[in-house]
Amino acid sequence: MPADTIKPQSGWRELWTKEDWWATWIGLAIVLVACALFWSGGSLRWLAVVPPRWTDFREVIEDLAANWLRYIGLYLLWLAAFSLGLAVMGQRVRAFVPAFTLLYLAAYAISVIGQWQEASSYNLEPPLLALLIGLLIANTVRLPSWFEAGLKTEFYVKTGIVLLGATLPLSLVVQAGPVAMLQAAIVSIVTFSVIYTVAVQFGLERRFAATLGVGGAACGVSAAIAVAGAVGGKKEDTAVVITIVVIWAVIMVFALPLVARALGLPTGVAGAWIGTSEFADAAGFAAAQTYGGYAGKVPGIAGTADQALTAFTLMKVVGRDMWIGVWAVGLAIVATTRWEAHPGGSAPDAGEIWRRFPKFVIGLFIASAIITLATAHYSLEEYNSIVSPALTNPLKDLRTWAFIFCFFSIGLTTRFRDLASAGRTPFSAFTTGVVVNVILGFILSVYVFGGYWAALGQ
Repeated sequence: MPADTIKPQSGWRELWTKEDWWATWIGLAIVLVACALFWSGGSLRWLAVVPPRWTDFREVIEDLAANWLRYIGLYLLWLAAFSLGLAVMGQRVRAFVPAFTLLYLAAYAISVIGQWQEASSYNLEPPLLALLIGLLIANTVRLPSWFEAGLKTEFYVKTGIVLLGATLPLSLVVQAGPVAMLQAAIVSIVTFSVIYTVAVQFGLERRFAATLGVGGAACGVSAAIAVAGAVGGKKEDTAVVITIVVIWAVIMVFALPLVARALGLPTGVAGAWIGTSEFADAAGFAAAQTYGGYAGKVPGIAGTADQALTAFTLMKVVGRDMWIGVWAVGLAIVATTRWEAHPGGSAPDAGEIWRRFPKFVIGLFIASAIITLATAHYSLEEYNSIVSPALTNPLKDLRTWAFIFCFFSIGLTTRFRDLASAGRTPFSAFTTGVVVNVILGFILSVYVFGGYWAALGQ
């Protein structure tokens, strides 16, 4: 959130008057309900409905005929949750309802397209597809003004980030082992340092440089939005960062599997490299899934499809994504104590750090802790066979819906002319980080920790 829109809210009122907290309450409520159902032998799966993979459109019609009530239930869940938060925060729910209804219908259509076998073969996963379609519409068609009431980009992504924590139990982080966490830390720190340093040297303002750096160091779009709020970045700068991240995410989803195939990398090694070098979870998962499909089909590529997906998950989803919270906390402190002038040279207000800190990151950690407590006694094999199908996979699907709402909204509110007006400097600085990121990730994945990734799961 831009600095000029931050309004200090003292006391307990901010718990129900700030978007960050409402995203936290919505995400945690969903997680707690999912856990309660899981403990009682049930699952949230009924509501977490997604279109099936299909090759014939009749399969989509059949799915809709069989599950239309579930899709309506999912719509009502999201509509009620977001409307309640907006109403309490004093925003116009009457304007939001028709706009969100259209957004949900568009998200369903995007999910259907993303589940088409031909779209899957081109790595067009639904969240990435939502971005591309949104960008195409925004830069070719003028949207009706009433529809803007449903484009609550930050509300959607903050809720999705809280749900992201539910798919990152600390027990899974521990099971990932020191290698995965060490490699993720090295890549995140080095990538941020390079992008930030180059951007500042090129003359970019520090908040802009920090948002740009974290966009490459952690979870792309989500991290950029979180850190922009933490440092008081400008909304237009965040839009530029998001556009750059999207461009490179699309490039990498095609380039990384092709280069890894040409080099004949084992699937586990390639999955780790993709995990260190992609900038979006959806795009990276698609790339890892594509490369895993080469196992047993392309001569010279050792390993299994599961190794590619597992290595990517450990590196990107478990490793680098956890750095969203680290960067948000650290940069909120730095921005408040080092980058901002204080009247009369007085000491910075510690309370400002708390006011600036993105509260939904707390939700991410709490969601992670809840799932950790609920699943700590399961082995990795039991987690994959018992916990994932009934508990975390439904939460992951709900998170995907939230990210589709977010990424489609981002696309619809992003203009390429904004990137052009920012000049070449942001893109050049980010691209420098991309080069370092790809090379460093390759060295770590292939040479330093190659043995670990090649033998993953064996």
